[in-house]
Amino acid sequence: MSEFTNKIDFEVLVMVKNANPNGDPLNGNRPRETYDGFGEISDVCIKRKLRNRLQDMGERIFVQSDERSDDGCKSLADRAKSNADMQKALKDKEAYAKAACETWIDVRSFGQVFAFKDDSVSVGVRGPVSVHSAFSVLPVAIDSMQITKSVNSETKDKKSSDTMGMKHKIYSALYVIKGSINHQLAQKTGFSDDDAEKIKEALRTLFVNDSSSARPDGSMEVCKVYWWKHNCPMGQYSSAKVHKLVKIKAKTEDPKEFEDYEIEIASLPDLALEEIEGI
Repeated sequence: MSEFTNKIDFEVLVMVKNANPNGDPLNGNRPRETYDGFGEISDVCIKRKLRNRLQDMGERIFVQSDERSDDGCKSLADRAKSNADMQKALKDKEAYAKAACETWIDVRSFGQVFAFKDDSVSVGVRGPVSVHSAFSVLPVAIDSMQITKSVNSETKDKKSSDTMGMKHKIYSALYVIKGSINHQLAQKTGFSDDDAEKIKEALRTLFVNDSSSARPDGSMEVCKVYWWKHNCPMGQYSSAKVHKLVKIKAKTEDPKEFEDYEIEIASLPDLALEEIEGI
């Protein structure tokens, strides 16, 4: 496995049409939004999708969804206990963390806290891949519709009363995901340039195998991935300065398509940009 060479910053443009990109369970599962009315997708949601994509690519994942479990483990504790190298290193935190990082790509990418009741060890791993919450370029308008369930869940003599519910969606919005990969933390977890390429591919294909009734196929689209690789391990520019290079403006008062936005990419000396089309 190759070592991680230089710092990386990235930015992803996501077009949402007639979908709920990330429901808020504390607000009736309405699409998340800020107090200013901008749409939001949590970083936790984005990393869940990245883990799913990496798993689809054949990588071993520690934090698996229950319906995607591929190793028979029913909990994170079971998965940690199934790792013989980790169990041998219960009294050595560094060896324990190293074994976890070598086994699972999401641990060496995003980090993980290992703290289970039956184990005497409590280990925290800081991952080099940081992902911001995504925000829409413009404030979003949320459409809500009332829905009903008109069939019996269980066998009864009479039809049960209709169950009322709500379904929410955003008609159209462009979201921006920002992130970076830190060299110092990559050295500690063993994250490599090969792993970075897998993260890039996972971002490009973020919504493959991700459809649901709230996000039908085609309603969530990765339009562009911007990938900056610095020319030194620490990076010659801050991530904040790099992320400001992308300027997005709406061409119309009510943009409905990705083409209704004007994208301008500024440059910085000696900073290479790879522009990738989404899938």
